[in-house]
Amino acid sequence: MSETTQVDFWFDPICPWAWMTSRWMMEVERVRPVEVTWHVMSLSYLNAGRDLGESYNRLMADSWGPVRVITAAKELHGQQWVKPLYDAMGTRFHLGGQKDRSVVIAEALAEVGLPASLAEYAGSDEYDAALKESHHAGMDQVGTEVGTPVLAVEGYAFFGPVMSPAPRGDEAGRVWDGVRALASYDGFFELKRTRTREPIFG
Repeated sequence: MSETTQVDFWFDPICPWAWMTSRWMMEVERVRPVEVTWHVMSLSYLNAGRDLGESYNRLMADSWGPVRVITAAKELHGQQWVKPLYDAMGTRFHLGGQKDRSVVIAEALAEVGLPASLAEYAGSDEYDAALKESHHAGMDQVGTEVGTPVLAVEGYAFFGPVMSPAPRGDEAGRVWDGVRALASYDGFFELKRTRTREPIFG
């Protein structure tokens, strides 16, 4: 039996590209001896104080709620709720096209069986210290010039990969092998090409 490789994955539930990568990592867990631990980061926190244009600034101001609720759920009920809440929120945001943060939060909490009262933390900074601690645990490994997702494995971390659609089955494993090999080289920093498609969720 191969020894299980521990992988840490940082996400913001509003990001469609992180969602794509997360679906890929779920496939990787099926075909490789890999176990993923899921953590929040916050694009709203990352981009605070940056002028990224009026529409994106509005999006960031409106996007504290989901990640705050996941953080509160973790702090009050345990790490085991992070991934189910992410799945429930992401399904609504990215597959369902729901834009209303309050609707997504309420429905996600109901789906996973957590108290509806957790939705109150969407507008509260009570657990922002824990949110920022989780955020920095991932982002400090890769710098501030990237966003989400961030993955860490065996002492090295990287942004991405950004892909569409998410590889499945054996192909997911082959992509993982290549990404892991590149990222493990200390002198490797970037491999990129212009995106020619939007996220393909199917």
